Amino acid sequence: MSDTQPEWFTAQQIAQRISPDRARRLIRQAILDGFDPSEDPHRIGVPAGPGHVLLMPSTLTRWTGVKVATVSPENAQLGLPRIQATYLLMDTRTLTPMALLDGAALTTLRTPAVSAAVAEDLAPAEAKHLVVFGTGPQAEAHVHAMLAIRPLERVTIVGRTPQKVEHLVAELGQLSPQVVAGTADAVAEAEIVVCATSAAEPLFDGSLVPDGACVIAMGSHEPDRRELDSALMGRSLVVVEDPAAALREAGDVVMAIDDGALAEADLIPLRASITGEVARRDDRPNVFKGTGMSWEDLAVAVGMLED
Repeated sequence: MSDTQPEWFTAQQIAQRISPDRARRLIRQAILDGFDPSEDPHRIGVPAGPGHVLLMPSTLTRWTGVKVATVSPENAQLGLPRIQATYLLMDTRTLTPMALLDGAALTTLRTPAVSAAVAEDLAPAEAKHLVVFGTGPQAEAHVHAMLAIRPLERVTIVGRTPQKVEHLVAELGQLSPQVVAGTADAVAEAEIVVCATSAAEPLFDGSLVPDGACVIAMGSHEPDRRELDSALMGRSLVVVEDPAAALREAGDVVMAIDDGALAEADLIPLRASITGEVARRDDRPNVFKGTGMSWEDLAVAVGMLED
């Protein structure tokens, strides 16, 4: 029996070793190395106390990992995070634990990395204007992720709470693009739109989104919640991580299909976009609806142990 203990990596260590742009490259490399997200195990949800536990296992050749995340809605009243997580990284050949990582930090890093990995192919090459819905950590992280792939000159922040919008605008004030507060109709002049909210209803009128623009929706992974309306989904090229996963968890997709605006056959797997099998469209919007999958955490986590 081995006496070797897995190394623990804090949120600060993860941030120091894996930049947002490196996380994007790790995500793309997993796909270019041949991984097919349709082979990833389903996310497992288990009721526990006032919330639930999520188990997210995956294997990428020599590495195997699992994220254990907890969602406890009552934690806010206790001064604790609503979502907490730990990641266990193992050697596939022996299944020996090699590392433990701060799972919340890993999630904060990998979600915008996936968005940027897809937007690299879906967004206009010279995109200048980014509109972000949301004011939380994911909204801020997505701004940095999009800045790494496109020459943005203007970032518009849209949120429900003016004080939170003003705070995020100030936080991003040191960036080279102009960062301003705006309203939902800003999407009419956007080349990239990011939706990073907990909304259950569409955030804006999808008819305003210009052809050729890239819209990223990653705020929910529940079949009865959505950030994008059916009309936008119906007139767009729609890319998802995996069609089967989207049909289980992506309300933007599920409800658009229920409304008759979208068909299951219209869904383009992320893999087809990244490998170049399917190209972005200039004559319609390009939508990426992400729900989060286990392989994404693993692809980024291995960056802690590999150069």
